[in-house]
Amino acid sequence: MRSKQTNSGKRVAQTAPLVGWRFLGLLGFSLIAVLWLGKSTFAADKIIKSHGISSFGELKYPADFPHFDYVNPDAPKGGEFTTWGFGTFDSLTPYILKGNAGSLATVFFDSLMTGNSDEPDSMYGLVAHTVEYPENRSWVIFHMRPEARFADGTPLTAEDVVFSYNVLLEKGRPTFKVTFEHFDKVEALDTHRVKFSFNPEGPLRELLMTAGGLPIFSKAYYDDRDFAEATLEPPLGSGEYELLSVDAGRSVAYKRRPDYWGKDLPVNVGTNNFDVLKVEYFADYTTAFEAFKGGAYTYREEYMSKLWATSYEFPAVEKGWVKLENLPDGRPAGTQGFWFNLRREKFSDPRVREAIGMAFNFEWSNESLFYGIYSRTDSFWENSATLQAEGMPSEAELELLEPLRAQLPTAVFDAPAYVPLVSKPDQVGDRKALRKAGKLLDAAGWTVGDDGIRVNADGVQLTLDVMNDSPSFERIINPYIENLKRLGVAATTTRVDSAEAQEREKNFDYDMVVQRYAMSSTPGNELRGIFGSETVDVAGSANRAGLAHPGVDALIRHIAEAESRADLTTAVNALDRVLRALHIWVPQWYKPVHNIAYFDMYERPYTDTPPLYSMGEMSIWWYNPAKAQALKDAGAF
Repeated sequence: MRSKQTNSGKRVAQTAPLVGWRFLGLLGFSLIAVLWLGKSTFAADKIIKSHGISSFGELKYPADFPHFDYVNPDAPKGGEFTTWGFGTFDSLTPYILKGNAGSLATVFFDSLMTGNSDEPDSMYGLVAHTVEYPENRSWVIFHMRPEARFADGTPLTAEDVVFSYNVLLEKGRPTFKVTFEHFDKVEALDTHRVKFSFNPEGPLRELLMTAGGLPIFSKAYYDDRDFAEATLEPPLGSGEYELLSVDAGRSVAYKRRPDYWGKDLPVNVGTNNFDVLKVEYFADYTTAFEAFKGGAYTYREEYMSKLWATSYEFPAVEKGWVKLENLPDGRPAGTQGFWFNLRREKFSDPRVREAIGMAFNFEWSNESLFYGIYSRTDSFWENSATLQAEGMPSEAELELLEPLRAQLPTAVFDAPAYVPLVSKPDQVGDRKALRKAGKLLDAAGWTVGDDGIRVNADGVQLTLDVMNDSPSFERIINPYIENLKRLGVAATTTRVDSAEAQEREKNFDYDMVVQRYAMSSTPGNELRGIFGSETVDVAGSANRAGLAHPGVDALIRHIAEAESRADLTTAVNALDRVLRALHIWVPQWYKPVHNIAYFDMYERPYTDTPPLYSMGEMSIWWYNPAKAQALKDAGAF
């Protein structure tokens, strides 16, 4: 899935590294991660051989671990899991710029290693059984399992890994050039050993994990096919699922392969339990909800507060066919907001951006539209235990910030970490907030003209258009537009369909767009894809804001080079503080729980508390055929 519906119906772009799909909770990929991480100070003569790799410290699981702790190793296989996707799709090729890939299209492909749901920064062997590297991490050799096979039975070899790297670099999304910037060479040492060598002058800490998460394609398969062309032809992969059916733009389904070569590996025990994974697509949020009520699909995470508060008393719930649950979410809440396009000169002054942000009355929206379900987002790492900036900068933060003082807003040093203005909830247009915003715009040279619209010294009007592809989000945007008009901004909103939105986002054709990024608990150089100068003009990058700031680039490098969790936390705190002071977005809201609804035919290995980094609904849950039959007999679907 390119993106996933989130709070009140907006999409979330994934910013995760190139790791196996099960590690990411099956939310899909935007594939912009660029794990460009820290230079080690260790000696290069000691060689480490291990069953896994970790950014910091020791691995949780020993070499002989039978399975991950959070799975049920005896979970039965079978049944179907169905959910929904927003918009449309026209491709099963998720790693290229052309087309819009269908949800879960990454399930075709294995990688050398895979992550898990209870460690934020570790990977364990999948196609590779052993990893070998020096302490300075300047290179890595993956020892591959000879039994690894593609779905057609052909062996998966080191040459396929080399081909995968080269084809992504040459024909994949332009962001892969950033991803692989510090890769010097990838070579097959023999049939089952592949070596990645990295630039010794570049940061090195997690390039091993970037290499380990590389999706593996069949070199032979693409001898007579163009990797760069979007297609609905199912690709040849080595993963546990293959295509079952596809109806372009409407639905896509995958079936579990009973002959999957790696089904008994420790990283796979108790996972991939459903025979079929299916996604039904809808162009409208309300239509999707009505379809769920009728049993058109069987699992739904609810992101629209109004529906969760008022609409889940339908017959299937009252009869006990559908279960409703609130499960804790231990991950950072993400960065949902209205994002400015800083590529446009009118948004170059941070005072303008701050003023426009003040016109959004979250408190009124939460009370009038959201039934009080949400809290205001302050930080880019909201709901994280330690990563969000608080109060004045610490001494450790100042050590990073002081050398950058000339490049940073003075508020970074002189004021607590920025928190959005609190508006009155009883009226959508808070006069006090709008007065403060008006003073900022006056100071920035945008004064109110005779027609009530603000203009600059050249007489150019201050315009702003919010691009929106969700009918359900109009109730949120329209009051904001009215407040902006009261402020003297010639504000509008443009409704586009999902396909147009995706194309315009790829080409940065908007004033303001609503987006959420799922932020990592162990941030790294995926941050370059969102905030880095080198991605500002790269088509299809996740740098929605068009941010190109040397101070931000320097702090991302500090994050990348962190050699301890404490150093990482300090650097992320500093970056969060700076990003908030730059006002590159208008933060929206979050909730620290998953609101889920599903037909009562699924079971899972936990009761109330999911693994810290994923609910695992498509992977570690399983199907109960007796419950499913009872629902069918009762007429549930």
